[in-house]
Order: sequence, then structure tokens, then C-alpha cells
Amino acid sequence: MPLDILIVDDDRNFIETLRDGLKLKNVEASVRVAASAREALDALSASAPSVIILDVQLPDMHGIEFLKLIRDSARLREVPVVFISAKYTEPADRSEAMLAGAGAFFSKPVDIELLWKELQYLLKRSGR
Repeated sequence: MPLDILIVDDDRNFIETLRDGLKLKNVEASVRVAASAREALDALSASAPSVIILDVQLPDMHGIEFLKLIRDSARLREVPVVFISAKYTEPADRSEAMLAGAGAFFSKPVDIELLWKELQYLLKRSGR
């Protein structure tokens, strides 16, 4: 079964770089994109993805708040979430994300190889 990745980020360059990186790795994945928390909630109402890649700074909600919504949902609480941020990169930001339930935290620019390894680990751990 192909991987279903939901990217919640309004950075088009990052999204295209990630898509290209997955293609180079021959990853069989459906990649859905939401540019805001509202779009992401709409996408999540349709189906639960295998993994969520979430920007901390969304135009309509802080990523930590969004993650808390996911973790409060019985249907979504087990979906692995990886935070990505260009602005929030301090150790305290990482700690806050991990305490809220993130599986990992990466600073932009992201090393696609390291991100892919982390996604594989989180997916294996979650049984997805």
C-alpha cells in the first residue's frame, strides 16, 4: 500500500523539494498538501494519512496548537507527526514540539535523506 503523506506548510519550495526527494528515492507515496491549518483539517476529515509533516508557523494557527488538535482526536492520535520549521529552531521550541506529541523536529533547510530515515523509523514504530 502506498504511503499517504500530508504536508501542512505554505512554503512551495520546501514542498517541491520534498516531492522531488521522495521521487529520487523511489518512494511510492501519495503526497497531499495543505497550506493552512483549516485546509489540513479538511484533508484530515476525509482520511487519516500515514504521516503528517507539519510546519510550526502556519498562517492561521501555531503548529503546536494544531498538533494538540490531532492528539485529541481518537482517529488521528496515532498518526506520526514530524515538525519542520525555519523560524522556531531553538532547543525550547524542539522540546515543546516533542512534549506536544511530535515524533521528530527538523530545521529548514531539511536534509531529505535524514528526513526520509526518520519517516521510515516513525512509520515502522507506528505500524503504518
